[in-house]
Amino acid sequence: MSDALKVGEPAPDVSLVSDKGETVSLSDFRGKQAVVLYFYPKDDTPGCTKEACSFRDLSADFAEKGAVILGVSPDDTTSHVKFRDKFSLPFPLLSDPGAEVAQRFGIWVEKTNYGRKYMGVERTTVVIGKDGTIKKVFPKVAVDGHVEEVLAAIE
Repeated sequence: MSDALKVGEPAPDVSLVSDKGETVSLSDFRGKQAVVLYFYPKDDTPGCTKEACSFRDLSADFAEKGAVILGVSPDDTTSHVKFRDKFSLPFPLLSDPGAEVAQRFGIWVEKTNYGRKYMGVERTTVVIGKDGTIKKVFPKVAVDGHVEEVLAAIE
């Protein structure tokens, strides 16, 4: 995990295009609501679908706590729209096509699959407070039970 993700430090202010074609910036939420920024590797894959649907199923609970959920992956907005519509995801999916934001957050890492090495997103969730500081980081996320842990971390 990079130095970019230290609890108590300001979150990097980044802007990405959403599945609705709008630019979403972390600074848009400062002073208004907490942000659950969850990074996932790929739309419509088993682990990512399970994670997205878990956030979907508890999205009202996050809203009650004053938190917005933002999903981020390197997939393009066309892929995000299909993924959102297929699973009725009620929160924005942000496109990070060159993985620049994942790199800034220090979660673009070397991975190995069947002996092949490649660069990819390390599944990570970052909770950012209303004040724009990092409140909690969940690195190397295991999907089962994760969303409940994140919900519990929202103040």
